[in-house]
Amino acid sequence: MSKMLKSSGAMGAATLLSRLLGMVREMVYARFMGDGLVASAFFYAFQIPNLFRRLLGEGALTAAFIPMFKEKEMQEGEKAMWYVANATVSALIIACSIAVTLIIIFSTAMIEGVNLGLKTQLFFGLLRIMAPYVLMVCVAAVLMGILNARGHFFIPALGATMLNVVMIAAVFLIAPRFGTHLEDKIYGLAVGILIAGVAQTLFQFPLLFKEGFRPRWINPWKNETVHKLMVRILPGIVGVAAFQLNIILTNAIAFGEAPHVVASFNYAVRLMELPQGIFGVSLATFMLPMLSGLAAEKKYGEFQSGLRQGMGYLIYANWIATTMTFVMATPIIRLLFEGNEFNVNSTARASLALKCLIPGLVAFSLVNIIARAFFALGDVKTPMRIAVFSLSCNLIFAFFLIPAYQQAGMGIANALSSGVNLGLIFYAIRRKFPNMKVKEMIQPTLTVLGSGILAAFLAWALWKWIVSMIETPSVWTQLTEVFAPLILGTGFYAVLTYWSGVPAARDIWKLLKQKLDRN
Repeated sequence: MSKMLKSSGAMGAATLLSRLLGMVREMVYARFMGDGLVASAFFYAFQIPNLFRRLLGEGALTAAFIPMFKEKEMQEGEKAMWYVANATVSALIIACSIAVTLIIIFSTAMIEGVNLGLKTQLFFGLLRIMAPYVLMVCVAAVLMGILNARGHFFIPALGATMLNVVMIAAVFLIAPRFGTHLEDKIYGLAVGILIAGVAQTLFQFPLLFKEGFRPRWINPWKNETVHKLMVRILPGIVGVAAFQLNIILTNAIAFGEAPHVVASFNYAVRLMELPQGIFGVSLATFMLPMLSGLAAEKKYGEFQSGLRQGMGYLIYANWIATTMTFVMATPIIRLLFEGNEFNVNSTARASLALKCLIPGLVAFSLVNIIARAFFALGDVKTPMRIAVFSLSCNLIFAFFLIPAYQQAGMGIANALSSGVNLGLIFYAIRRKFPNMKVKEMIQPTLTVLGSGILAAFLAWALWKWIVSMIETPSVWTQLTEVFAPLILGTGFYAVLTYWSGVPAARDIWKLLKQKLDRN
């Protein structure tokens, strides 16, 4: 318990800093370009390299690579381990370079050979500039995975702060050099993303060198471990590719519906990613090497206990984030984004998307953790098959919901499909471990659910009262309107769950007490 909370907590601190800077970036972006045509084209174009990052740099590759990396260290020593790392990076560079070249060729052909509308032409123009980011961010993701496998979580997570700092600076230092109109200045943001990718990659190297890593080119085609890795990741890549294709298609539907839909939904996703990243992603990232080690040693009792405990922590942390965000969506978005190009109507659209998306937060995060358990066991096929089915459901939901409800339809489709994914993958892990003692989670989970709803109602009531008392709105009244209800609701939730004996609440309080006693 202590190690899990400490490691995910340390990484969570770095992730919190990164996510907060990411939120500052989104605040700057919102005021810079609002949620109109240019913003939607930019966010949609930026999704493409991010999709390749998840396809080649994260997901199946990292999940398959870390157990093999740990296995090499245990069985053959560090020299063999670093050799495999270099061979994997070499293979990744080849794959990413091919992807970058194809994206640039296709984008150029579309711009020069087809009579496109302004929105689509802007999309392909931005995509062509941002294409090399695929290579940088994929290599950075694998380097971060290597550091995670070596027990380092804080510094790799901190690397994302470099990304956000450079992207924020690009708005003020690079974009104005491209012209006076937003359609021109947006290309400066695309250039800033390339610079940010370089910064994030280079940030990993000092600690890697300290660990003993020395980059060298190794022909991946002659490396047996790389061949084995490719066999392991192929099913996972199919699943991830289905996920990426799903995102591209659902956003294509949204991109054609109205100018604001993609941008409005993007702002909602960024707000949901704040609680998801602080604890959910941090905990999942820590759990993969931990569970991989237990699986390698065949300690399946501890494996099940660790998974069950991690799920309990995640439900506890993310359920209160879900309920509080749902009732406070409008004042939060107004405080963070509203101003300049982002107007009152933009706030209404983004808050509606957030309310429809946030109910899926716990499911999104739990799927991430349970999938890591399968990866640690060397099983990438099961989560892949479930993901493909769930994403097919998402595409069907999106096809019917987006034309009718626009950004709200995107949120509902994602939340529904995440629920389908969670139900199926939880059923699959229960079949693999029939004696996982899931019944022990029922009472604490019900207590957490009830406490979260009560806390959210209390926060909502206080928010309504504060709004009724405000005569002249200002920044200070907006801050009070958001933070007073959030603090009251979260504090009430913490006390109520601790008093009710929820194990996650007791463990977190115990860890905090230990830290306070040491200080």
